[in-house]
Amino acid sequence: MEENQPGDFKRELGLLDGTMLVVGSMIGSGIFIVSADIARQVGSAGWLTLIWLISGIITMIAAVSYGELSAMFPKAGGQYVYLKEAYNKLIAFLYGWSFFAVIQTGTIAAVGVGFSKFAAYLIPSLSDENILYELGSFKLNAAQIVSIITIVLLTYVNSRGVKNSKTLQTVLTVIKILSLFGLIVFGFLLAAKAEVWNANWSDAWNTRSFNTDTGSWLPIGGTALLTGISAAMVGSLFSSDAWVGVTFIAGEIKNPKRNVGLSLFLGTFIVTIIYVLTNLMYLAVIPLYEIATAKSDRVAVVASQYTFGDMGTIIIALMIMISTFACNNGLIMAGARVYYTMAKDGLFLKKAANLNSASVPEWALWVQCVWASLLCLTGKYGDLLDFVIIIVLIFYILTIYGIFILRKKMPEVERPYKAFGYPFLPLVYIVIASAVCVSLLITKFSTCGWGVLIMLTGIPIYYATKPKE
Repeated sequence: MEENQPGDFKRELGLLDGTMLVVGSMIGSGIFIVSADIARQVGSAGWLTLIWLISGIITMIAAVSYGELSAMFPKAGGQYVYLKEAYNKLIAFLYGWSFFAVIQTGTIAAVGVGFSKFAAYLIPSLSDENILYELGSFKLNAAQIVSIITIVLLTYVNSRGVKNSKTLQTVLTVIKILSLFGLIVFGFLLAAKAEVWNANWSDAWNTRSFNTDTGSWLPIGGTALLTGISAAMVGSLFSSDAWVGVTFIAGEIKNPKRNVGLSLFLGTFIVTIIYVLTNLMYLAVIPLYEIATAKSDRVAVVASQYTFGDMGTIIIALMIMISTFACNNGLIMAGARVYYTMAKDGLFLKKAANLNSASVPEWALWVQCVWASLLCLTGKYGDLLDFVIIIVLIFYILTIYGIFILRKKMPEVERPYKAFGYPFLPLVYIVIASAVCVSLLITKFSTCGWGVLIMLTGIPIYYATKPKE
């Protein structure tokens, strides 16, 4: 097949673009707020840092494992394609169904609302407290309108061609990386105090949980500690997610057999370094009690106020607005490629299989936009994210196990890149991710159970809609 026949994707993205898509999609608002909840769950500097480090390492293991699959199947659709090749169309459909119903669209909605929350710092009338319309129990607020406008705007930019969206992604992600490094460096230089650092690390491995009602710490161990760690890891794993997006756009990446896997490794490595350094900066600037009790969990705002004074809040608000805007651009760009590939298999709305004159799946982009916008209106984006993580982990486990299946099923297929540390590291990921899933089902069944149920509702839908063989 020639590179750019009509109706084909254009290979216009290089290694830098792929890496920036991974970094830009991973860094949303999580690193600015999640550490507060982790501190409340485990109550020590050592465990706070270790949870971010473990999340980063297992994300990197997953990413380098995906490198083998991306080199074997360097085409649009990524994880959906890998699941179809390793298992069957039903498993792939369940992933695509969950992806459209909750995973990608729910994340786009939540990131959009994250943008509007911090925009309200600069323009208070954009707050979710500004109710514009009421009908029974339904309330439409300004923050929801702002989040929908950003989703529509980014969908429009993406519908005009991959060149526009890649330029926006790369520029915003470079600004995001530089501003986060600026926050880290200035935090250490201007606000770090030896007494704060020493106090935070004096009891580094003594696990406690924070009781918000009494404002006091309670020692934990055994089952309570395992529960705390798994609850804490939800936030850090979320903040480290969305790296897989670059596999969805493999059809638009130059030399995908090399560049997709390398983008995955470089992107997850850069983000892990940034996340760990950011948390070390928090621990050098803010007493652990203040990290745990930060208003609305906005730890980065507290750190920035210590560093830059009253200007700190505005600086962080601007950083998070840039961060979430770039994050959503990456999510919107990548998501539509999955629906396109499903539609090609007759497993999604037929029109989603068409590319427009700019060689992008415009119809798939707008369907995603409409559903993500409706999810913004539910106001339930917090719940959505809570039970998205279990579906995400289940499919990561299945996909990485798919490497073992494909080694037996397709031994003759060329593998320009092989999973690093196979079989040991992929197995480590499968064991850790499975343990987190089991722990979540036990400790957060009310939300995670719904996540599994949404996934399983795809089974009757698959059999009702699949094309006759």
